[in-house]
Amino acid sequence: MEQQESEVPPLPPRFRFRDLLLGDQSFQNDDRVQVEFYVNENTFKERLKLFFIKNQRSSLRIRVFNFSLKLLTCLLYIIRVATDNPGQGLNFFCVYLFFCFWFAQVIVAIISFLETMLLMYLSYKGNIWEQIFQVSFLLEMINTVPFIITIFWPSIRNIFIPVFLNCWLAKCALENMINDVHRAIQRTNSAMFNQVLILICTLLCLVFTGTCGIQHLERAGKNLSLFNSFYFCIVTFSTVGFGDVTPRIWPSQLLVVIMICVALVVLPLQFEELMYLWMERQKSGGNYSRHRAQTEKHVVLCVSALKIDLLMDFLNEFYAHPRLQDYYVVILCPSEMDLQVRRVLQIPLWSQRVIYLQGSVLKDQDLLRAKMDDAEACFILSSRNEVDRMAADHQTILRAWAVKDFAPNCPLYVQILKPENKFHVKFADHVVCEEEFKYAMLALNCVCPATSTLVTLLVHTSRGREGQQSPEQWQRMYGCCSGNEVYHIRLCDSKFFGEYNGKSFTYASFHAHKKYGVCLIGIKREDNKSILLNPGPRHIMAATDTCYYINITKEENSAFIFNQEERKGRPARGNYDGPSQLPVHSIIASMGTVAMDLQNTSPPDLSGGKLVPPTINGTGGRRPSIAPVQEIADSSSILPCDLLSDQSEDDSVFIDEKGHSPTEYVKGYPPNSPYIGSSPTLCHLLAEKAPFCCLRLDQGCRHNSFEDAKAYGFKNKLIIVSAETAGNGLYNFIVPLRAYYRPRKELNPIVLLLDNPPDNHFLEAICCFPMVYYMAGTIDNLDSLLQCGIIYADNLVVVDKESTMSAEEDYMADAKTIVNVQTMFRLFPSLSIITELTHPSNMRFMQFRAKDCYSLALSKLEKVRQILSNRDKGSNLAFMFRLPFAAGRVFSISMLDTLLYQSFVKDYMILIARLLLGLDTTPGSGYLCAMKVTEEDLWISTYGRLFQKLCSSSAEIPIGIYRTESHIFTTSESQVSVSVDDCEDTKDKGDESRSNDQSDHPLLRKKSMQWARRLSKKSVRWQGASRDSSKDHAQRIAQQRLNLYRRSEREELSELVRNRMRHLGLPTSGYDEQNDHQNTLSYVLINPSPDTRLELNDIVNSSGPFSA
Repeated sequence: MEQQESEVPPLPPRFRFRDLLLGDQSFQNDDRVQVEFYVNENTFKERLKLFFIKNQRSSLRIRVFNFSLKLLTCLLYIIRVATDNPGQGLNFFCVYLFFCFWFAQVIVAIISFLETMLLMYLSYKGNIWEQIFQVSFLLEMINTVPFIITIFWPSIRNIFIPVFLNCWLAKCALENMINDVHRAIQRTNSAMFNQVLILICTLLCLVFTGTCGIQHLERAGKNLSLFNSFYFCIVTFSTVGFGDVTPRIWPSQLLVVIMICVALVVLPLQFEELMYLWMERQKSGGNYSRHRAQTEKHVVLCVSALKIDLLMDFLNEFYAHPRLQDYYVVILCPSEMDLQVRRVLQIPLWSQRVIYLQGSVLKDQDLLRAKMDDAEACFILSSRNEVDRMAADHQTILRAWAVKDFAPNCPLYVQILKPENKFHVKFADHVVCEEEFKYAMLALNCVCPATSTLVTLLVHTSRGREGQQSPEQWQRMYGCCSGNEVYHIRLCDSKFFGEYNGKSFTYASFHAHKKYGVCLIGIKREDNKSILLNPGPRHIMAATDTCYYINITKEENSAFIFNQEERKGRPARGNYDGPSQLPVHSIIASMGTVAMDLQNTSPPDLSGGKLVPPTINGTGGRRPSIAPVQEIADSSSILPCDLLSDQSEDDSVFIDEKGHSPTEYVKGYPPNSPYIGSSPTLCHLLAEKAPFCCLRLDQGCRHNSFEDAKAYGFKNKLIIVSAETAGNGLYNFIVPLRAYYRPRKELNPIVLLLDNPPDNHFLEAICCFPMVYYMAGTIDNLDSLLQCGIIYADNLVVVDKESTMSAEEDYMADAKTIVNVQTMFRLFPSLSIITELTHPSNMRFMQFRAKDCYSLALSKLEKVRQILSNRDKGSNLAFMFRLPFAAGRVFSISMLDTLLYQSFVKDYMILIARLLLGLDTTPGSGYLCAMKVTEEDLWISTYGRLFQKLCSSSAEIPIGIYRTESHIFTTSESQVSVSVDDCEDTKDKGDESRSNDQSDHPLLRKKSMQWARRLSKKSVRWQGASRDSSKDHAQRIAQQRLNLYRRSEREELSELVRNRMRHLGLPTSGYDEQNDHQNTLSYVLINPSPDTRLELNDIVNSSGPFSA
């Protein structure tokens, strides 16, 4: 029985959860009880407190009503004073008051008194005296109780009551009302507005109180009107003090003193609070106006720390485009604005267009301040100066995720540092991975000289006016060609390419260059998103194709002036035989094709190359002609493409020149990628992976006993890469140098000189590539450089080290790298050293010659260019005329920041740069390589004929020239070597030798003569003093001194290297053969004019024919 009572009865069949919520009238006998829950106590006091204080909306209504009552009392007082007759009462305590005024004042006083007592009751917290002695309560009693007393005591109705003091109560009511408004609309950043409102109200109350008080007290004196009192207060508070209106009796004078003292105490405190809030707001940047965001266009720049160089690079490149002049730039940065950035943003050019906001991208509130949801784009840049670059990437990833979560429709432009983190931001519209671009660019610098300079100039905005005032011919040519950029246009809308609809790509490229001076480098089909660089004659141009070309300016900004032959309708000549009278146009690096192969009946001549002149009836009497470029390639001459075959090679087995064991090469895709997201590239690979022990260059193993680069007997020169660690980005250095379009016989061995040994994961990724080795060592250790084979290398690539990127002084981060490279520059003068720097401004210290007048002149030109670029809006590459940069010997990854900025206007720039550098490979797209102009090739004569020759023979598209010229650098330190006999001859024939040898500075020669004579005199005196005891020994010492003196700095350095090589057991023959090539200058010409003369040793960036 007890068990049955304890059981819970089951729910009725129709009893559902909906019935619990809505109720079911069919069950009237249920024992359910309705319970009401209250947020506050269900008492009368709590409900009044909820209505008058806690509830925001009802409290706001009460405060608006209270504020209106106080303003009404002040208005009644002004009306009473305006209608007052001073003759009816000339004392301080009695005024004449009409009955209607008295009645209105009494009604207002009763309401205010009751409201005050009610609020005092509701806000009581146990201390009644604290509430009684509040200033607002005392003012309320002064202005209400006397009117209530006059109800019961009519004889004192004309008593003076200072009702004007209600202005202070109105000020308090207004402040409370504004606070309630901000609470109701959830506005949290209203401190600045509140403080400004308080200050204005305080000033108004002081002026109003002083005006009414002085007017009333002067009733017994000068009888000032209300306006005269107001005029006196304004003049007094503004510290002008004309003196035409002054109080005459002591009570009014005392009131003025009191008011001035109150103002001196109250106003400074409020001004201080206002200035503090203003300074804090200046640090945080305030907000970007919602109205401006809806009516104007803006972009948001998100950075961890804003440096002046980064800011100026972004602003100069962003606003270089005419259609972006009306855009606003909102900078969102968590750190406080530094002094340099603050000064720049105060310049009128930027102050009206750039807004700095201090805040975090991870906070929705800060993103709302920047109006991210209305932005046209968001640029997220990484902090590359961080020692832990992986942590910097993690911060960038979180910022990208936060922006994508807050504003999904906002285009994202993300800069990432490590390639392994790229797939985390794959959703972004445009992504630039620094290490990918950096290593690929440094690798191509070894096979295509000055690739870094070429790409840097292409992605920077310039007008091509740089260097035009220079007396140097190379600076004028180089500066003019630097203005070329990449543009795009649809074929059907183009004047340049519209007439080539239905023609082959190669035909259109050559004739567009011949006629208009533009270089067509790529194409994109309407039905295909991929851009093809030089697809070759297989590609037939269609009206819907998008053409990508290099030129000084885009076609829309060009004016077409036809010559008389074209106006008469004469057909253009097929051969490009003579120089054209075209302006300076654009073309740089030659873009090869992988889409075709023109069958050649004769085997290639390796000595003369592809530019060998054709024989004309067995004689060479006249200049050979060049075959015309065909409109449509002959189908019989185009073989089907087979990427896995290579007819240019006799076999797939490589045997070194010393007859070591043969190595079999195959073409394929690397089996192991070190990171997710790397683009697959067809490469030359080993048939079998090399063991890890065989990858160590300086240590033998059971497979071979080689311990230095000389023992391997490499046929080609080495490429040495010095890096701190074997990061995943280093994989992108190897891939372009082992790509399938590089001939096997031209593959250069790659040696990785690493500060820290690589891990097995990296070795697993590189063990499939032929002739790739590593060694532990540093560039500041001469033994490590000699062991890795630096005397057998053509190129040494010095990668910026992460551990040196953070320094106490920012620009000192490159100090160690610069000094080490300068040492190698002296020790190995014939070596081409390619250096990466953190700061581009440090380029001026590369290959530094302290006494070189020519370098000093270039430094002066750089400073002049900085002034002209600010005035004429030219290129912001102030260092572009520095010899190391022009020659492609120095590079800074920060120069590629503009690649991301330009993508906002040219959304194809990143993809074209990746195709140029070999980071992406598209079927049918070309590649970048180079060829050297030899004596046998000079018959071509001009660049225009070269363009025709390449297009007609191998369908290559040249896009530039790398030129090297001999140059005498005055006062070169390597030439300071003077003997005693030469000095004596110089004494007699100083003027003649000075005119014949321009490299010998007179001051240096004078010092050398003094040193030589001093040595000679010392030796003679020493011989006379010891003639009897040790004459032979003294002569030997003197001769040694003279020999040391005669030896130049070059000889001392050479002897140092030879000694270390002998100590390591290395032969010195390779070092003895080195020549000093320091007295040359090199530069790249982007799109030179077609009549530019070819010179010996010019390197044309081009591509070999695709082997089918």
